[in-house]
Amino acid sequence: MIVFDLRCPADHVFEAWFASSEAFDEQRRGGLIGCPVCGATDVSKAVMAPRVSPKGDRAEAPRPDQVKHVLEALAAAQAKALEGSRWVGKKFAEEARSMHLGERDHEPIHGQATPAEAKALAEEGVPVAPLPLPVQPPETLN
Repeated sequence: MIVFDLRCPADHVFEAWFASSEAFDEQRRGGLIGCPVCGATDVSKAVMAPRVSPKGDRAEAPRPDQVKHVLEALAAAQAKALEGSRWVGKKFAEEARSMHLGERDHEPIHGQATPAEAKALAEEGVPVAPLPLPVQPPETLN
């Protein structure tokens, strides 16, 4: 895994993790990386200062089993948070907005939204939040 500082055209700087530099390039070309502040997908790598530790003060990198444990715990917490939540797929923005406006009853939902849809929802005051891990749509589960 590699971490990059990224910058959007509005000068928002944020951090993101990728499997490799090539994975970053591929996701950027596909418009899959969005600024968490404004949703812009035209991001580039920001200048990063290297971290240089003084001799003798070197932290050990986490072991693969430690990383796996943390990811499993995060996945379990996300699964628990989604219990009782209805998958709405690509209709997430429409459904969330409808509940916010009182056009339908409130219920926990989760689904997909484009960066532009997420930005619009946030600007409208609709309470939404991104999930830390991808969600497998129910129709693809066996």
